[in-house]
Amino acid sequence: MKYFEAIIQTTPSNETINDILSALLAEIGFESFVQEEGSLKAYIQQQLYSKDAFSEILNDFPIPDTKINWEVLEAEDKNWNEVWEKNYFQPIVIGNRCVIHSTFHNDVPQADYDIVINPQMAFGTGHHETTSLLIEALLEEDFTGKRVLDMGCGTAILAIMACMRGAKDCMAIDIDEWCVRNSLENLSLNHINNVDVKLGDASILSSNGKYDVIIANINRNILLADMKSYVACMEPGATLFMSGFYVEDIPAICDEARLYGLHFVHHTEKNNWAAVRFTLESAE
Repeated sequence: MKYFEAIIQTTPSNETINDILSALLAEIGFESFVQEEGSLKAYIQQQLYSKDAFSEILNDFPIPDTKINWEVLEAEDKNWNEVWEKNYFQPIVIGNRCVIHSTFHNDVPQADYDIVINPQMAFGTGHHETTSLLIEALLEEDFTGKRVLDMGCGTAILAIMACMRGAKDCMAIDIDEWCVRNSLENLSLNHINNVDVKLGDASILSSNGKYDVIIANINRNILLADMKSYVACMEPGATLFMSGFYVEDIPAICDEARLYGLHFVHHTEKNNWAAVRFTLESAE
């Protein structure tokens, strides 16, 4: 599989700018990100790369007075786990109850839940705010005997967490073949055998029955577009967790949710990223 490597230099350069860049680039197919001093390296499969879409994101970057320079090169073949080990992915403890690490880590902290992830992408290691916010939420949810759907599953870390918390079974769906393969690998590493991983988007939901809990960590536009499909496969009283957007996007998310009988429960936030919880109103 051939990749392009985009080397993006920003002035100023800080974690907030890199996080926003990563989120925007993920929407157009970039899969892996490595932060270095003064720059962000982003990787995308060559067949998914659009020069126009990439240029539009950088030219219309939403933080004013940010100067951006970039170049796009053909990436050399790499051992991606080794790249993450050296540059970014370190064990992380979430909510003092869940530790996330990879097979190459030693001296891993002890926790109630131990999740092993060999990452192949930026989101889904627990380091990004949206993933950690949702894991914190799942740690408080009773999944005993419930059917769960993980939309935009990435590494399947959220499906793994739900199963460890007692889910009866889980469907994990992603539009990226690489994510599907990585999810299957991570499920095997964690000895989880009650998750069905499928390639696709919300259009395939109608044939897979109803769910008690749906988790969707994607982005604002896709969530708004697909929320109707989520609700259509939710049991009465079911829970919907969503993240992948900013705090200022919550009103738009709530407005759309009300159209389909979803009741807003609460939101959590971290570094301006948000996660929301809704329940589907039961029929009278």
